[in-house]
Amino acid sequence: MAKGVHRSHRALGAALVVAALASTATACSGASEPDRGAAGPAAGQQAPGQAPGQAAAGALHAYVERVRERRTARVVAAKKWGLAKPPLEAPAPPAAKPRITTRKGFETDGEGLPPVFTTVPTKQKVVFLTIDDGAEKDPELLRMMKELRIPYSAFLSDYVVKDDYGYFARMQKSQETGVSLHNHTLNHRYLPGLSYKQQKREICGMQDVIEKRFGKRPPLFRPPYGNYNEDTLRAAKSCGVEAVPLWAAEAFPDHMEWREWDRDLHPGDIVLTHFRGKGDWKGTMPDMIRRVMNVITSKGYAVAKLEDYV
Repeated sequence: MAKGVHRSHRALGAALVVAALASTATACSGASEPDRGAAGPAAGQQAPGQAPGQAAAGALHAYVERVRERRTARVVAAKKWGLAKPPLEAPAPPAAKPRITTRKGFETDGEGLPPVFTTVPTKQKVVFLTIDDGAEKDPELLRMMKELRIPYSAFLSDYVVKDDYGYFARMQKSQETGVSLHNHTLNHRYLPGLSYKQQKREICGMQDVIEKRFGKRPPLFRPPYGNYNEDTLRAAKSCGVEAVPLWAAEAFPDHMEWREWDRDLHPGDIVLTHFRGKGDWKGTMPDMIRRVMNVITSKGYAVAKLEDYV
C-alpha cells in the first residue's frame, strides 16, 4: 500500500478518536455547546495547522479534567451534606432499554396491560431512587440532590402538590438532566376499592394535571400503597401509562425496609421513599437521603436514572 494511503488512514483514525473523545467529554460535562468564553477552537476540535495527534491529546486532557472536576465536586458535596462517602458515578445506560415484564405473582388476568415490576432487569450495579406524593416541599432537598448529582424520579399526587406546583417545576429543571415527574393519582385513594370509572378519573386526571403544569404526560404510574387490580391497569393504559414501577426497598431517615427475604439490594432494584418532614418521621428529607445513600454506596451501588432504563 502507498505511503500516502497509510498517512490518510492514520489521519482518519485520529480524527475519529478526536470526535469520540469530544463527544464523550461533552456528555460528561452536560454541555450542549462549546465554551464560548474560551479562545480558539472548542475542546476536541483541530486547530489550523495542528497535527491530529495533538488534537486527540487535547481532547483527552479536556475529558480527564472534566471527570476530575466532577469527582472533586461530588467529594466536596458529600462532605458538606454529611455522607460517609461520595455517591458512586452511574455507568452509561444501555444502548437499548431492557424488556420489562410483570413480576411473577403480580399478574392480573388482562393481556397487553402495563407491566408491574419492582426491579429493572440489568446486570449493572445500579438502583433507582423514587420519591412519592409531594407533601413535604423542602428546598434543602433540591439543593442537596443537585450538588450531589443524584438522579431521582418523583411520583406526584395532586391533592398535596397543588398548593405549590412551582416547587416541582424547579425540581424538574434543577439538575443537569432534569427530574422526571410521574403519576401517583389525584387524591391517593385505595384504587381497588373504586369502580373502573373512578379509577380512570384518578389516574387520567393526574395525567392531565402533569401535562398542563409540567408540559408532558408521564409514561410511568405508581398506584397508592402499591395496590391495584385489573381495572387499575386498564385505566392506566387508556390514558397513556406504559409501565407501573413498584419498589424493592423503602427508605426512611432512621432505617430501611426490604421486600426481599435477604434484606439487601440487587442490580436494578427500585427504592421508594416519600416527601416527608419531621412532623411525619424521624428526620428531614436530607436526613433520609443521607441514610439511603450511605446504604446504597456502602453496598457498591450507584443511583441511575430510571427513565434511561424503562
